[in-house]
Amino acid sequence: MLIDCEKCEVRNVGCADCVVSVMLGDPVVVVEIGDGERRALDILAEGGMLPPLRLSIPDGRAS
Repeated sequence: MLIDCEKCEVRNVGCADCVVSVMLGDPVVVVEIGDGERRALDILAEGGMLPPLRLSIPDGRAS
């Protein structure tokens, strides 16, 4: 999965509660995570240990 913060519709609004900002600091331009990493982040978010990924891009898909 390619996370491009520049294309995120909630950039500067949802960043404070996004796992990318929590793990990497200020919004980054591009981060690539694999399927296993995405599942691990989802599990940690479901358990309340991390905020969820807030990525929202205009076409409605996370790229």
